Amino acid sequence: MAGDRIREIEWPTIGLIAITYLVVMALVWFHASLPWWLILPVGAYFAALHTSLQHEVLHGHPTGNRLLNDAMVYPTLTLWLPYHRYRQTHLMHHNDSNLTDPRLDPESYYMLPEHWAEVTGLRRVLYEFNHTLAGRMLIGPAISIIRFWTSEFRNIANGDSETLKAWAWFVPSVALTLWFVVVIAGMPAWLYILLIAYPGISLALVRSFCEHQAAEKIEHRTIIVEASSFWSLLFLNNNLHVAHHARPGLAWYKIPAFYRAERERLIAQNNGYHMRGYGEIFRRFFLRAKEPIAYPNPGWLKKL
Repeated sequence: MAGDRIREIEWPTIGLIAITYLVVMALVWFHASLPWWLILPVGAYFAALHTSLQHEVLHGHPTGNRLLNDAMVYPTLTLWLPYHRYRQTHLMHHNDSNLTDPRLDPESYYMLPEHWAEVTGLRRVLYEFNHTLAGRMLIGPAISIIRFWTSEFRNIANGDSETLKAWAWFVPSVALTLWFVVVIAGMPAWLYILLIAYPGISLALVRSFCEHQAAEKIEHRTIIVEASSFWSLLFLNNNLHVAHHARPGLAWYKIPAFYRAERERLIAQNNGYHMRGYGEIFRRFFLRAKEPIAYPNPGWLKKL
């Protein structure tokens, strides 16, 4: 499901990976002489960009050697998601017939109505706030970490060897990052988390906020966001999400040409689920939920 295997070396991707590490390393190395208001936006941007690069790599880029590709994004900048688990769950997400299904799509933010009815009190308030863009950016990283880690540790306790293996690879990647941050550069871990790691996750969650919607037809569930260069680079053109799901093996810098050639067909295919930039998403949904948390029509879901 990762798409066509890439045989040529994709130098733009390799160069962007190198730039991402160099920028974050420079921010960390010079943190004592840089103002926080510079470290935070630049650090968040490149930490989020690193998650986009991990997404690019798990789809078979930038070389035909998977081990080499994985090594390029092995050090974690956001400290929360084991790359190998991301790979496993995201490729499950690319089974388009399961998109948005809270039972089968690991990236769905919906709940079955009967499960949502059981959520009460403060937890319900937090989940509802998390369904606005403001909430997704402010508390979304914390909610994602708590929910994901709880599920992961439960799987490990139940004997899931694949999950355990993924975490065994992840721990040294966290240690490597923190070794450079704390031991080499002398930046407190809490400051790195506060200024770079957490806001990096926050910025990355902007992309997934509107990425999919519940709809009866599978083709209508995936968005197109015609974004500015700032967002398109950050998300490696994954904002043109219908194009990515149509051609998941296409390199990020080739997606715009494919989209331009197929624009009318793709917009018709997804029934006009289309936004003219992230500014529109911020205006419409910063303080308002895009959709209910309870899946709107369970009849649309696949029978198990």
